[in-house]
Amino acid sequence: MEITEVRIFPRESEDRKLKAYATITIDNAFVVRNVKVIEGNKGLFVAMPSRKLREACPKCRYKNAIRSRYCNQCGSTLPQTEKREDDPARQSGHRDIAHPITPQCREYIQNIVLESYNSEIKNPGSSGSDLGKPKSEAPLKAEAHRAPAPAPAPAPTPAPAPEPQQPAEEEFEGDLEL
Repeated sequence: MEITEVRIFPRESEDRKLKAYATITIDNAFVVRNVKVIEGNKGLFVAMPSRKLREACPKCRYKNAIRSRYCNQCGSTLPQTEKREDDPARQSGHRDIAHPITPQCREYIQNIVLESYNSEIKNPGSSGSDLGKPKSEAPLKAEAHRAPAPAPAPAPTPAPAPEPQQPAEEEFEGDLEL
């Protein structure tokens, strides 16, 4: 696996922990959006895209964020579930949509994204780097991967229009004025 492109989208607020969003392209074939660059207690780290976990209301079945006290749909009190120590995703209330399986892959992604983030901060507008590759190896646009459209069927050639027939002079009755 090779990360072939990283795009960094810095966040402007200085007091927030979220420093930037990143989009990574893997092998010029797969894109992962909403990768986050976050300032933690020990420095910058990369968080993979995630979604909020939801639980259904027992009364109306509307899906509310976990640990909500009241249903957003019907207003009834929701039962409070115990924090389960065996599932860290439930403790945080979020679950990763896409994530690396091995520590080596996580470290590789984090190093590439943070390197691109640091270069973007030093040189604004340099985002979208193709990681030092020559232009011929730059990531292909999505349109280049689409199957070519079938050639349009040739339009039928119209038959030549018949010439308007002029009635013979003897067929005219009456006076014609020109």
